[in-house]
Amino acid sequence: MSIKKVDVILFIAVLLVLISPVVVRFFFNKVTDTHIGNVNKHIDLFLSSRCEELLGKEMTETLLNEFNRQNPDLLIQLSDNSNDREPDIFIFDNGEYSTLVARETLEELNSFTNYKTDTRQLAIPLVSFMDLLFYNIDILTAVGFDRPPRTREEFLAYARTVSGSNDELLAKVSGAAISLSPADKQALSRDVFSWIWAAGGDFWSTEDEPSLNARAISGDISFLGRLYRENALAPGIYYTTGDQRLEEFAQGRIAMMISSTRAIPSLRERMGDDKFGITTIPGSDSGGKYNIGISSIYAGLNVNSENHDEAWRFLEFLAERSPFFCEVFKAVPGIVSDIIPASYTINDMFYSKAMDIFEASEIIQGFSGKPGAEKYETAFLEELQSFFESNRTAQETVSTIQQRWRQIDENRAY
Repeated sequence: MSIKKVDVILFIAVLLVLISPVVVRFFFNKVTDTHIGNVNKHIDLFLSSRCEELLGKEMTETLLNEFNRQNPDLLIQLSDNSNDREPDIFIFDNGEYSTLVARETLEELNSFTNYKTDTRQLAIPLVSFMDLLFYNIDILTAVGFDRPPRTREEFLAYARTVSGSNDELLAKVSGAAISLSPADKQALSRDVFSWIWAAGGDFWSTEDEPSLNARAISGDISFLGRLYRENALAPGIYYTTGDQRLEEFAQGRIAMMISSTRAIPSLRERMGDDKFGITTIPGSDSGGKYNIGISSIYAGLNVNSENHDEAWRFLEFLAERSPFFCEVFKAVPGIVSDIIPASYTINDMFYSKAMDIFEASEIIQGFSGKPGAEKYETAFLEELQSFFESNRTAQETVSTIQQRWRQIDENRAY
């Protein structure tokens, strides 16, 4: 071999030694970058900020962390005011349900659930509650009553007695409370419709259009009018919310009020188990069946989301945790269709009583989630307020409400 050939071979060998690390690093970095890119590639989904309000901040963070860990291809985060993007997933209650329906914001879920039904499913209930009559034991005892009212006449007598008491300790105490603030989207259902339902009333005798049983509803409205005119109610009817009334109740300033079973844990913590009780809402003297409306925390999909299939995975994740939500909130009924009662409803004095009431009741449909719900409820509330503040009769009020509802039906038909 010539010296020249040896020099060339040596030169090539040295060159390979010098460039090999560079080549190896280049290809390694390319492979690594590609791998990292695949790992970090995910779809961003946004969850409505009301989730923190309804489920709690700590629970929301736990749920998001758990889901994101199990689904690395998705990243769900809370929506906020800093970005203009709409949430892909809504968490909401009955008060917001009708608004979302009116805006046609919710995606139909029937194709995801494979549940055969003639009605559109727009949301999944995660945990459910019902309204009951809450009463302050000490206040009723102070004015001579050793049990809660069982009839409307008794309720009226109890409320008048407390509100008109000359006892200095009861000087700032009201017998009963109704709160109809526009800021409280569940006020009408809780503080008015629940009385109608307790007497056996039902607005949806047909599926498509709400109607009023004139005779029965007239009696219900007349009763509410007596509470209002006979000064049995706490002041501030039109600008207080249910949460504000609960605070007054906890402070011993209201003797009786209707509230959700969701309030039981917080009231027990603040008042103790021997200071208040729960019972059925007094019905009419006609002895009709006892109806209740159900309020829930729901999950739904935004119709405008570009990632319905991915967002549905989070709804499934939440639905699987319904028993957990029920346990945390001590919810009654919790899961409406559950035939096996939760352990906390068996031996506990409050939750077992609430469950007994639920099991003896008929569930009826309110307006939440119905087309035109906001308009129907607004018409009812406006006419009820007019009834309170005028000499118009209950029968005339019912007739006017029905006329306005028919007009809403006609407008919806076009």
